[in-house]
Amino acid sequence: MILRSAKHMTVLVLHILSITSHVYALNLDVDNQESIKDAGKTATYNMMKWYKGNGTDNPGFISRSWWEGAALFLACLNYWHATNDTTYNEEVSVALQHQGGADGNYLPSWAMGVGNDDQMFWGLAAITAAEYKLPNRPSGDTWLTLAERVFYNQKSAQGGGWDTTICGGGLRWQKDVWQGGYTMKNSVSNGGFFMLAARLAWFTQDKEYATWAEKVWDWSTSVKLVNNQTWEVADSVREGKGGPDGCTLPDHTRWTYNYGTFLSGAAYMYAHTNDSKWLDVTNGLMDALFETFFLPKYGGVISDRCEPSAQCDEDANRPIFKGLTVSWLADIALIIPSLKEKIVPKLEVSAEGAAKACTGNGENLCGNRWWGGKYDGQNSMENAMSGSQMMSAIMVKFLDSSSAPVSTATGGNGSSDPNAGSEESSEREELPPITTADKAGAGILTVLFVAGFIGGAAFLSISP
Repeated sequence: MILRSAKHMTVLVLHILSITSHVYALNLDVDNQESIKDAGKTATYNMMKWYKGNGTDNPGFISRSWWEGAALFLACLNYWHATNDTTYNEEVSVALQHQGGADGNYLPSWAMGVGNDDQMFWGLAAITAAEYKLPNRPSGDTWLTLAERVFYNQKSAQGGGWDTTICGGGLRWQKDVWQGGYTMKNSVSNGGFFMLAARLAWFTQDKEYATWAEKVWDWSTSVKLVNNQTWEVADSVREGKGGPDGCTLPDHTRWTYNYGTFLSGAAYMYAHTNDSKWLDVTNGLMDALFETFFLPKYGGVISDRCEPSAQCDEDANRPIFKGLTVSWLADIALIIPSLKEKIVPKLEVSAEGAAKACTGNGENLCGNRWWGGKYDGQNSMENAMSGSQMMSAIMVKFLDSSSAPVSTATGGNGSSDPNAGSEESSEREELPPITTADKAGAGILTVLFVAGFIGGAAFLSISP
C-alpha cells in the first residue's frame, strides 16, 4: 500500500507540475490571433509593472535613462494598434504630452545630457501616436505638432542639430559640447532623423520633410554610415582623419536598430513617393538586416551581436534595440503590402523564440536571448519592452491595409501649430568650429560636472 500510495503521489505531483508549467509558459500559436493577443497582454503587463511614473508629478519620466520612456510608450502604442486593447492609452497620452516640456520639442528641463537620438525617439513616439490615430489631448499640443517640433529643432544648428562643421553635415550624437559624444555622428541619431523626416513627409505630404529625408540619406551614404553597395550600416563616424570631410572611417559595430531606422525611413519614402529607388533601398537594407541578425545558427531568431557573451546590458539600453526593429518591420509590412510575405516568416520564427524566452520565474518574465529555447535569467524592463514589441509585431500577419498607419490623406489628423519649430525658445547660440582649446575646456567641464553631480548626490543621500 505504501509503495502504491507513493506511486500515486508521484503521478499526482508530475500532473500538478505539468499544469503549473502550462499555466506559466507564455504559450504562443503564431497561427492563432487570440493566442498572440494573450501572449502580448501578458508581456505588456509585465513590461508596465516596471513603470512607476503614473500618478506622479512627472508622468513618463524614467530616471535611469530618459529616452526609455519613449521606447516604453512606443511599445504600448504598438500593443494597442495590434490588439485594440486600450488599457494603457491614457497613461501613454498623458506622458507623451508632459515629456514634451515647456517648448513642446522633447527637451524638458528635467532631462539632463539629452542626445539627438534621445529626443528623436520621443519624436517617433509622437508621430506614431498620430499615425495610429491616438486621440489628441483635450488641451496642449497635438501629436503631429510635437513630432514636427523635434524635426525643426534637429534640423537647426542652433538647436544642437544638423551640423556642417565636421563631416560635412549630419547630427552629432549629443547636443552639448561638454558631452563625450559631441564629436560623434552616429547612425541611430541620423537614421532616426531620416525616419522622422520620411514619416512626416508621408503623413503631411509636405515637401520640406521629403527634401530633408533625401539630404540626410545622401549625407549618411557619403560618409559610409550606410554603404549603399553592401548595405552595411555602421555605428558611427567621428571628427578625425581617414574618411571624407574631416571624418574618421566608420565604426563597423552593428546593431539591429541602426539598420532598422534607415530601413523604416526608406520604406516610408517609398510609400510617400512611389519611387522605385526607395523600394530598392528598402529591399537592400532588409536583406542585409535579415542576413546580419536573423542567423541560422540561432534558428533564424533575431539577435544582437552582444547576446552570446551576455553583454547586452540594460544600462546601455541594448535589449531594446531588436524590439524596436521588429516593430518597424511590422509597420513596413502594412505600408508596403508587397513586402509582407517577406517579413512575416522572419517575425514568426522570432516570436516563437521570444515566447520560449518569456517564461521566467513562473511570471512570464522575458529574458534577453530569444534563441536559447528557454528563459536566460536576464530579467529587466528593457527585455520586457522587446518581448511586448515582438508579440505586437507578429499580429501583423492578421492585419491588412485597413490597419496601416494613417496619413492625412487616409484620415490622419493634420492639425498642428503652424509655427512649430520656427521660434524655438530652446535654440542655443550658434557655436563656432571646435578648437583644441575647446576640447580641453570640454574635458575640464566634464570633470567639473561629474564632480558636482557626485557631490550633489552625496548631499541628497544625507539630506532628510
